[in-house]
Amino acid sequence: MTERDWERRAPGRVKEVTSLSNPLVKDIRALALKKYRDREHVFMAEGLKLVLDAFDEGWTIRTLVYAKAGRGNTAVEKAAARTVASGGLVLEVSEKVLSTITRRDNPQMVVGVFAQRYRALGEIRAAEGDVWVALDRARDPGNLGTVIRTVDAVGARGVILVGECTDPFSLETVRATMGSLFSVPLARAEPEAFLSWRKDFPGLVIGTHLKGSVDYRAIEYAGRPVLLLMGNEQQGLPDRLAETCDRLARIPQAGRADSLNLAVATGVMLYEIRRKVLPMAAPETGP
Repeated sequence: MTERDWERRAPGRVKEVTSLSNPLVKDIRALALKKYRDREHVFMAEGLKLVLDAFDEGWTIRTLVYAKAGRGNTAVEKAAARTVASGGLVLEVSEKVLSTITRRDNPQMVVGVFAQRYRALGEIRAAEGDVWVALDRARDPGNLGTVIRTVDAVGARGVILVGECTDPFSLETVRATMGSLFSVPLARAEPEAFLSWRKDFPGLVIGTHLKGSVDYRAIEYAGRPVLLLMGNEQQGLPDRLAETCDRLARIPQAGRADSLNLAVATGVMLYEIRRKVLPMAAPETGP
């Protein structure tokens, strides 16, 4: 389907924009700020692969922005056609406009604006073999994005954000997920609501803690759902969350470092849990 086809089928849904003062461009640029993302309940994802991943996972696209250089690119045109078919808006923009929107000198060719999506905490019903990760006040976008990507990689079920976590829909976090944001369910809750929900969690709750008395490799995870509870980058788990854990685990350190980065520690724990809960398929070969 060509651009003319899109315009003919959905007049007004395809626009060419070259001015930085265009109201549509200003609205999209504003999504770099959390208050505008929260107000509109949308966010940006940069890159054709991320946009296609979102389509495949059934996310609702509001606007597709692509550089003029993408004209004639089959994959870009298909993405634009799918946007129009779903009622979204397509903008063809200059490189300068795209750089301004993404705040990058060398932006990728495509940006999508999507509706945010959270799962209600009360809807989470863990079954045997399920693994969930709860993050308490995670503050670093790179850490959160990497955790979401790792949850996706190991086949865990999703991430619960507890307390004042960094925004999973910030451009920095979305980039760090490398598209996994679109396949990993997210929930969020204040500590009190999380603790109330935890009372009915039917499985094992594991927290990592510097004072943990059990080596993470010695814990038996199989035969029940697992909830991995990870603390803030600077302060770790507060007492009221540590006390709700069935086990407080430690990851032994061989060198002088006394702790690991949040995303690294979560990855170490998740791969050990998955190794015991549900053997992973053989990895694909590749570079």
